[in-house]
Amino acid sequence: MSALSTPHPQTIHQVMLGDKDPTIEEFVAVARYSAKVSFSDAFKARVRKSRRLVERFLAENRLVYGVTTGFGDNVRHVISPEDASRLQVNIVRSHAVSVGEPLNREQVRAIQLMILISLGKGYSGVRLELLELIAGLLNNEVVPFAPGEGSVGYLAVEGHLALVLLGEGRARVNGGELVDGATALKQVGLEPIDLQCKEGLAMLNGTTSVTAISVLALYNALQSVDVADLAAAMSLEALKGTIRAYDPRYHTVKAHKGQAESAARIRAILRDSRLIAENIDYRLQDAYSLRAVPQVHGASRAFVGYARQSIEDEISSSGDNPVIYPLHDDDGIAISGANFDGSYIGLSADTMCNALTNLAKISERRTDRMVNSHFSELPAFLVRNPGLNSGYMIIQYTAAGLLGEMKVLSFPSSVDSVSTCGNQEDPVSFAYNAAVKAYKVSQKLESVLAIELLVACQALDFFDVTKASSITKAVYDIVRSRVPVADQDRAFYPDIASVTEQVRSGEVLAIVASQLSKAR
Repeated sequence: MSALSTPHPQTIHQVMLGDKDPTIEEFVAVARYSAKVSFSDAFKARVRKSRRLVERFLAENRLVYGVTTGFGDNVRHVISPEDASRLQVNIVRSHAVSVGEPLNREQVRAIQLMILISLGKGYSGVRLELLELIAGLLNNEVVPFAPGEGSVGYLAVEGHLALVLLGEGRARVNGGELVDGATALKQVGLEPIDLQCKEGLAMLNGTTSVTAISVLALYNALQSVDVADLAAAMSLEALKGTIRAYDPRYHTVKAHKGQAESAARIRAILRDSRLIAENIDYRLQDAYSLRAVPQVHGASRAFVGYARQSIEDEISSSGDNPVIYPLHDDDGIAISGANFDGSYIGLSADTMCNALTNLAKISERRTDRMVNSHFSELPAFLVRNPGLNSGYMIIQYTAAGLLGEMKVLSFPSSVDSVSTCGNQEDPVSFAYNAAVKAYKVSQKLESVLAIELLVACQALDFFDVTKASSITKAVYDIVRSRVPVADQDRAFYPDIASVTEQVRSGEVLAIVASQLSKAR
């Protein structure tokens, strides 16, 4: 599995929804890098057709869940057509009950985008005007306030986002102060909308928040599986490891493609390393943290790949309930079911947590070997005057602490359940918890890998760094452009933060890709 395709999300400035599902990179371009959103003609046609069906159902007073009935266990209560709009406003207000710290900007934008993708499939019966307003929020940097805790899978977080469309709730415009929803809309020339039948339910229903947050985690993960190979390659040079364990013949006897891919990537990164050539027979075999990299990294690569396929399938799906399914002669049927269930995403997010923590545990061990003079030939904690200076002693503690946090977060949420809604919703997916955990784990891994890169660069300073591979030297140079050699103790937090940002932004991988393309 190749981790990421081109172009990089930062280079994508416009994403049109409708003719095909957005790629992971396009999704991140909108959520993280402010790409604008527009709708294709096919998108608009699907939405309008679906809306006509809902209006027909209402005019004929058909019994349709959430349109002419109450919600959840209140499905027993029939709602008159005259109260249909009020029902939709009530569900938004009553469901906006999440608590705690608010979701960050890219999480909110990702959920808004996922709502557009899901409702734009043409199975939800909402008006185009509603979706245009949500797109207007995205394109004008209106970020609703949404507390991020207390969801079993969906509903509550989405409720807070929907309030702003009514001119209620709170939001920030271009990162400014929190203001009420009506003020935020006015600041960018938009007006609140009056919800009509089915629209409140459609905005809250489905796997929108869990899928959106999982996409962000997935993108981080896809970058990290490649950064992990790079970090391991640099550590292999610094620790005088043997490349023999990466022999392609050895990996042909194991059927896992991810293993062979990681081994091949590391060989390519180290192809012209004189340090590797000089130390090829320095040891018969290395410790697991160096020798087992293809197997450990390959397993994580494979299961991140599984998660990617599942998440992309969810992006291609409608998670609404009921589904407004078109038939012949401009008629259709409302089918109630459970497409809103987040089990696919929950299991995928839980899988990502384990796969990424698997990368962190071996990365931390390589970091420890470089700072630990009992296991390497390098000075203690990679400082020239140890004792007076602690050097990178505590940086390894940080990696260990992050690994401990990742282990706790890797306990699966998708196996849990607490019945809700008068036991009408007796199993719940807890996919939201799984998605949030995966997002946190993916960010912690970025810091763990940044620490390994930082430590490897410091370790290579005790060698002739010009003997390192051309890719290692290029990465060394960009790290050193932000982080000077640590000849004595200083506050190291800014160093870690700088390299973490180089990992997160894709700067490190861009250097690797550029160098590899030159070698072809």
